[in-house]
Amino acid sequence: MRILVTGTAGFVGYHLTKALLEMNNEVLGLDSLNSYYSIQLKEDRLRELGIAEVNQENIPLTSTSYEKLSFIKLDLAQGEALNRIFAARSFDLVIHLAAQAGVRYSIENPDAYIHSNITGFHNIIEACRHHGVKKFIYASSSSVYGNTKEVPFHEKQNVDKPVSLYAATKKSNELQASVYSHLYSMSCIGLRFFTVYGPWGRPDMAPFLFASAVLNGKKIKVFNNGDLRRDFTYVDDIVEGILAILKVPFEEGTNKIFNIGNNKPEQLMYFIELIEKYAGKEAQKDFLPMQAGDVYQTFADTSALENYCAYKPKVSLDKGLEAFMEWYKSYFNHASGS
Repeated sequence: MRILVTGTAGFVGYHLTKALLEMNNEVLGLDSLNSYYSIQLKEDRLRELGIAEVNQENIPLTSTSYEKLSFIKLDLAQGEALNRIFAARSFDLVIHLAAQAGVRYSIENPDAYIHSNITGFHNIIEACRHHGVKKFIYASSSSVYGNTKEVPFHEKQNVDKPVSLYAATKKSNELQASVYSHLYSMSCIGLRFFTVYGPWGRPDMAPFLFASAVLNGKKIKVFNNGDLRRDFTYVDDIVEGILAILKVPFEEGTNKIFNIGNNKPEQLMYFIELIEKYAGKEAQKDFLPMQAGDVYQTFADTSALENYCAYKPKVSLDKGLEAFMEWYKSYFNHASGS
């Protein structure tokens, strides 16, 4: 297949792009390489894919490692440039993972979320509409569930009360996809990701933050005094879920939303214990109250996705964090147990 992947330099985008290429698909990757977190990390992910020296925007680059991968640095808010790419190439499928991530940052910088998650999403789904791309998969988020007390979270729950702008933008994406599937016979699948972690992960998320602090002898911030539960999902399980979806024939004009998680919430304090185990050090903990915009727990009911494509997460938190910590130490040259 000829596939466009947005957010290729991102965490999930990098892993998915690699998997698609190893299945012999032709992939064009797009990413703006914005500075929300380390551009160096994003560039290093691209180097792993054979894309080096990304300097200019809108210039196609060819991978030196994968003959079927090309990459363009592009901000999706640039609608005209995006349309030129669609006019010049033909895609069987678009997988839209690019977004401004982060719940807390949306409180500090709401404009970034409107720019990327509203304008950027509109431009990519509009380009699909105008250029005849009928298959569209996009990343939503477990954040849309807000502070709902009903667990596990399932797709038929009301999600009209988000507690962060980030969540509100993701809910907006789901609504627009529903409209486009209805009006323009597009097949749209939205995936509500649940706390994805693993090698090459995001520096603003707990595994990265905690690993850095523990290994460097600094305090970790433990919110709600450690009484939080998260459905941590290893990145390989996310990728396998997306690949499983691709094996199911797309029905034109359908709109689907699925949870994609581990279906097993874990206590934050257990998560910290595992970080300590694989760091070989005890964490210095700073216990704090709940943060604004945060939620007490996430818990994915993944039965709908299992029924659709036989999705079953396989990686335990213990094994996943072991792999993450091994990668982290290697990437940052930390000696094991130091």
